[in-house]
Amino acid sequence: MGVSGVGKTTIGEALAAALGWQFLDGDDFHPPENVAKMAAGVALQDADRWPWLERLNAEAQRIEGAGRSAVLACSALKASYRQRLTAGLRAVRIVYLYGSFELIRRRLEERRHRYMPASLLQSQFDTLEPPRDAIAVDVSATPAQCVAEAAAALRAAAHGGLRFP
Repeated sequence: MGVSGVGKTTIGEALAAALGWQFLDGDDFHPPENVAKMAAGVALQDADRWPWLERLNAEAQRIEGAGRSAVLACSALKASYRQRLTAGLRAVRIVYLYGSFELIRRRLEERRHRYMPASLLQSQFDTLEPPRDAIAVDVSATPAQCVAEAAAALRAAAHGGLRFP
């Protein structure tokens, strides 16, 4: 989880591959209305996010119910979003990708996202409620270093009693 441009897709895909898990990009689950708002530079409101988060939760429950695991790349900026996203799941760990506003702004300016303009970055930082109980990974490191750090922490959590399906 983290703000736009922090590397959720890049790191998430590589982390899923390293763990042998499925990868899901939360961006692929937004309804067309949300995509249109963001493409127009309009920040989403909570009412826009609830159906999206419920859809992601249903997909995560389906995967867990099938005895599989997944890495889900999702902004999940507020604690209430993370609660809705993880409701009813048995084995969840949040990996919080973070970096300075300037670092993320530079990255957003260098990339082209299908609908998320760099102009919405400040609203993402304004909304962000950093999680208390998460695996925190500083994205000023290389993607490979971030993946190694997150994978090691997830494996340690699994050995410490947290069960992954």
